[in-house]
Amino acid sequence: MAVAVLKRLLDLDENQVASPVFQRRADAFLFQRVAGRPVRIVIGGRTYPAGQTDRSGHFQAEIDLDDEQVAAAADRSARDGRWIAYDGLVDDEERETVLGRGGRVQLVDACGLSVISDIDDTVKETNVANRRELLANTFVRDFRAVPGMADLYRAWQASGTAFHYVSASPWQLVDCLDAFLTDVGLPAGSLHLKLFRLKDSTPLGRLPSRKRSKRRVIERIMGEFSGRRFLLVGDSGERDPELYAAVAKRRGEQVAGIAIRSVSGRASREKLRARLERLARRLPRGTFRVFEEADELQELSNAF
Repeated sequence: MAVAVLKRLLDLDENQVASPVFQRRADAFLFQRVAGRPVRIVIGGRTYPAGQTDRSGHFQAEIDLDDEQVAAAADRSARDGRWIAYDGLVDDEERETVLGRGGRVQLVDACGLSVISDIDDTVKETNVANRRELLANTFVRDFRAVPGMADLYRAWQASGTAFHYVSASPWQLVDCLDAFLTDVGLPAGSLHLKLFRLKDSTPLGRLPSRKRSKRRVIERIMGEFSGRRFLLVGDSGERDPELYAAVAKRRGEQVAGIAIRSVSGRASREKLRARLERLARRLPRGTFRVFEEADELQELSNAF
């Protein structure tokens, strides 16, 4: 039924429905929940209990590792920083099952600079303001990078900057988005996506909704790394400017700056400019900057 809804919304023909891109993206939303099962995490050959899956099939756990365990498990040869690999195990009714492919956790120092970046229309062309284009770019077309952003982010990464991608994209696309980052040369980083279920919404109609969850995630990251400073990068297509400005007002000592990519939307260019200028005036001079092309931010590399 979900595939039929997508087919109708996007007016797809049979060839498009059968395409590898559509099949891979649509299949990510069609899964069987596994609720109430004990989960364990394997790191560096050691197994740690991680509680039980909830009724949605998700689980969350916090695992403490000492310096010796981190040193034994960390992959220091990775070009994009230090990472720890892990596997998940779930106790099925009859056997122990590995939870899909393994994952990895980014190791971030207590002090330094981090970039908190949006994804859609910031580093990936999505056209969130146009619902039909949004759905087509999400389910039918190959992901396309915003020109110049990968080069810019790699320049920042070379100076030791860590990355956290906080997006309203649904978590079902995590593998597709992770592959996109790698394919276009964007630095790897932690991915924080939106909890989304088809039955919780009109047919994909609220896909880009941010509500308050994005701000909570950003402030949690900043709270966990209270010794680090953060550059917040987003776009003008939705509510990134207002959200980032609110975070800067609350945590100004941690905000190194805000960079907003100006994109076409429902409002006129004059209204957009007035909206962004109004936000900039509420913050210390130089904190809030607007750009259209990635090379307009190259000068920030010297400050990092």
